[in-house]
Amino acid sequence: MKKPSTLFAVLFAVVGLSKSFAQVGEETMKPVTRTYALKNVTIVVKPGQTISNGTVIVKDGLIHAVGQNIAIPPDAKVLPSDSLYVYAGFIDALGNTGIPKPEQPARPTGGPGGGGFRQPGVNTGSPTNEQAGIQPELRARDLIKPADKSIEDWRKLGFTSAHTMPFGRMLPGHTALIALGGTQADNMILRDNFAFSSQLTGAQTVYPNTVIAVISKYRELYKQAEQAKSHEKMYASNPGGMPRPEVDRSLQAFYPVIDKQRSVCFVAPDVKSIYRVMSLQQELGFPLILANVREGWYVADQIKTKNIPVILSLDLPKPEKKDAKKDSLIAKDAELKALEARRAAEMKSYETQAAVFAQKGINFGFSTLNSKLADVRESMRRMIKNGLKEDQMLAALTTTPAAMFGVSGSLGTVEKGKTANLVLSKKPYFDEKSQVRYVFVDGTPYEFEPEAAAPAGRPGAGGGAQASAAAKIAGKWRYNIETPGQSFGGDMVFKDEGNGNLSGTWTTAQGETKSMENVKLSGNVVTFTSVVTMGQEVNLGFELTLDGNKLSGKVKAGDAGAFPVEASKTDPKE
Repeated sequence: MKKPSTLFAVLFAVVGLSKSFAQVGEETMKPVTRTYALKNVTIVVKPGQTISNGTVIVKDGLIHAVGQNIAIPPDAKVLPSDSLYVYAGFIDALGNTGIPKPEQPARPTGGPGGGGFRQPGVNTGSPTNEQAGIQPELRARDLIKPADKSIEDWRKLGFTSAHTMPFGRMLPGHTALIALGGTQADNMILRDNFAFSSQLTGAQTVYPNTVIAVISKYRELYKQAEQAKSHEKMYASNPGGMPRPEVDRSLQAFYPVIDKQRSVCFVAPDVKSIYRVMSLQQELGFPLILANVREGWYVADQIKTKNIPVILSLDLPKPEKKDAKKDSLIAKDAELKALEARRAAEMKSYETQAAVFAQKGINFGFSTLNSKLADVRESMRRMIKNGLKEDQMLAALTTTPAAMFGVSGSLGTVEKGKTANLVLSKKPYFDEKSQVRYVFVDGTPYEFEPEAAAPAGRPGAGGGAQASAAAKIAGKWRYNIETPGQSFGGDMVFKDEGNGNLSGTWTTAQGETKSMENVKLSGNVVTFTSVVTMGQEVNLGFELTLDGNKLSGKVKAGDAGAFPVEASKTDPKE
């Protein structure tokens, strides 16, 4: 067994380890006119209603006309949209879109001088609210950055508005519904302070750091807020003989929830979290939205009975790749066969969750939290393949969230007078070969170049898709590695060698440059190895997945284990 000091040395060796650029193929069309005509298109007005060979006129940010035999205004720019399919812009019912992920603050380390690694444990002192993850007074509106790459990335998939929440832990802050277009944050707001976001995510190294502690703290804060609100009301009515109430913005943020004027959007992915949140809601009585639900089939009947609004997750577990040797072993071993059957049944439950909710008559939207851009459309198709009807999927992306957020009068359908938030695709959107060609946000069109088909049999390239992935990865990235008690970062520089091949270097936190060895690219996953020396050589193995302008994955450090890695692109080319 490795001595602790040696292990820390290994970890130390491991961790010795913007400008946003436009998504390839996307172009904001120059506003020569504010009037556009989409001719000879199939218009999906709303789930279950379609107009063939129709025309849509967009004028001054609104849908001016929809139907057949529509006259084209003389000032209209006619877009090349023949045979395309037109849908209402999709609504992300919960995510972090438009809000940059904050940098990880340096965690406290052991020893009076701050050196070395902190031993596992919890600081039982009096942490600040920020350290404890308690910041309900924060507003998404104040954190939105119109140039954040996530807006561009989700827009390319057809999302034109998003219900966004701040990053954080137990109480991240208030959410906002925003348009995914614009240059000023205030002008992007569709519904401000829509919900009070909450999670059962504990703090790091300080109280409350466990699920039970979070629930206890939540209950305590709620009761304190009730008392503070009552005190303020009595003082405002008759201040004589009463101390002036202290101002506590965190407690005041609870007031609209206590008055049942604002819902608590509670992130509850797994079934245990759902039960705990529903129990807490029953005890305290706040209006509830269950969000980012991944295992809701267990409690679908209770959700329906209580009429709780629900937002399902678009993040499905990835199916295992076929392995002939493994399949052969399973076929011969009854215990392995039973285990594989249980895994297959569990996967089926994830894939059929949306269909189960729809069959029970439960309306739902979809959350993009923790979803990878590259997997979203495939997740949609898997749900449809497993029982969810296309109209039901479309409703979950348009009409249902529009009703949930109280914006049905302006969003969710392709009808005259509504905001011109539109998605135009080649082939029906949920078709495997469909491509998004245009997206309108508030009447502003964004054009996307058609994706080229990957050439067959191209040596060493894995086709055009492989070469495209290599081109997107090429450049400088700022990475961050999380280890117990601390996080470290540096730079990675990838070079596109052509034909889908990559090479590169990376720097340690001390500024030492290391070569990337055995660099391999498979789809959107890049792997490489390297060696660091700290008393002894340590072999590192990186595995990172490209998702928009992010790389995320893990690094395996010899016998020390694997640690999470995230990287953001800083320069497109280096």
